[in-house]
Amino acid sequence: MTTSIAIALLVGGFILLIILKVPIPIALIASTAVTMIYLDLPLMTMVQQMAKSINSFSLMAVPFFILAGEIMGSGGISDRLVDFANAIVGRFRGGLAYVNCLASMFFGGISGSAVADVSSLGSIEIPMMMKTGYDREFATALTVTTSCQGILIPPSHNMIFFALAAGGVSVGKLFLAGAIPGVVLGLSLMGYSVFVSIKRRYPKGEAMSLRQVLHVSKDAFFAVFTTVIIMGGVIGGLFTATESAAIACIYALIISMFVYKELKLKDIPKVLGNVINTLCLSFSLIAAAGAFGYVLAYLKVPALLTNFLLSITTNKIILLLLINIMLLMLGCIMDMAPIIFIVTPILLPVVISLGMNPIHFGVMMIFNLACGLCTPPVGSALFVGCAVGKISIERVVKEMLPMYAIMIAVLLIVTFVPAMSTWLPNLIMG
Repeated sequence: MTTSIAIALLVGGFILLIILKVPIPIALIASTAVTMIYLDLPLMTMVQQMAKSINSFSLMAVPFFILAGEIMGSGGISDRLVDFANAIVGRFRGGLAYVNCLASMFFGGISGSAVADVSSLGSIEIPMMMKTGYDREFATALTVTTSCQGILIPPSHNMIFFALAAGGVSVGKLFLAGAIPGVVLGLSLMGYSVFVSIKRRYPKGEAMSLRQVLHVSKDAFFAVFTTVIIMGGVIGGLFTATESAAIACIYALIISMFVYKELKLKDIPKVLGNVINTLCLSFSLIAAAGAFGYVLAYLKVPALLTNFLLSITTNKIILLLLINIMLLMLGCIMDMAPIIFIVTPILLPVVISLGMNPIHFGVMMIFNLACGLCTPPVGSALFVGCAVGKISIERVVKEMLPMYAIMIAVLLIVTFVPAMSTWLPNLIMG
C-alpha cells in the first residue's frame, strides 16, 4: 500500500504539475521531494542524485556540440549547404523540395538539432520555395518534418543522453546506428515530395553548369567536413565523443571566422548566450530527471512495468507496438531530454527481456521522440517552423498528415528490422 501511494505521489504529482504548466525541472524536483518526504528518505539524497546525474565525462560533449552547431549556424554554413543541395537536385521538377530534404541531411550532420535546422535552414528555404510557386503550407510542413533527421543523423546530443540513461551504451555505436534510419527518413520524404511536385506541378529549378557545381561544392566542403572530423575521430578511436566535440568547436570557429568570414567577433556573445540558454534548460532537466529516476528505481517501477506489460501479452510484436504508442504519446506532451532520462531506465529492462539490442532500442526511442518534435501540443520544431513560415499551426498540421504517415512507416521498419540500426555499427566498430 505504501509503495502504491508513493508511486501515485511521484507520477501523479508530476503529471498534475505538468498540466498546471509548471516548468518540467521544477515539476520533477517537487514530485520527487514530496515522495521522498512521504517515504522518510533524506532530501540530501535527492541533491546527491542530481549532482551525480550531471557529473559525467560523456555529458561534457553536449555543450561543445551545441556550441559547434551555433557557431556554424551563425557563420554562413546554412546558405552553403542549401546551395550545395541545390547543385545536386535543384534542377528537377520540385527541385527546391528535394533541396529541403537534402540540406537537412547535411545540416543534421553538423548541428544534431531539429530546432536549429528549422530556424536556420527554414528562414532560407521557406521564402525561397514560396517565391518560386510552392504553397506556404507545403514548404513549412516539409521543413519541419525533414528537420527530424537531425536528431538521428550523427552527431546527436540526444544519443549521448540515451547512452548515459542506459548506463554506458557506446556513444560511437549509437551515432552510427542512427545514420541509416535518418537517411531513409530523408529519402522517404524526398520520394513523397516527388509525388506532390508532379501532382501540383511545382516548378523546375535552374540547372547549374559544371563550373558552378564545382564552385558550390568547393565552398560547401569545409562545412560538410565537420561531420567527417567528428565521426572519423570517434569511429577510428582517435578521440572520444567529448574530445571530438571540442575539436569540432575549434574547427567551426576557424571556418566561420577565417574561411567564410561571416562570423564576426561581435557575434560571439550572442552565440554563447544561445548556448548557455540551451544548456541551462538541458542540464536542469538532466539533474532533476536523475533524482526522479532514483526514486522510480527505489520503488521498483521498472520491474513493475515489465511485469505489467508481460502480463498483457508476451508477443514481441504487440509489446513493441505498445511501447511505440507510449513513446509517441509522451513525445506529444513532453520535451525529449526528460523523456529519455525518465523512461529509458523503465523500458530498457522490458525490451532486453524481449531480446532487443540496447543500441536498436536507443534508435527506436530517439526516432519516436523526433516525431514528437513536429506534433502538437509540445512540438518545438513545429512551433518554430510555423513562426518562421508565418502560418498557423492548424494549416501546417493538415498538410503534414501524409508526412506523419511516412514517418510512422519508417519508424515501424526501424522497430521490426533491427539490422537497419545495428548493421553499420557492427560492421565498423564490431
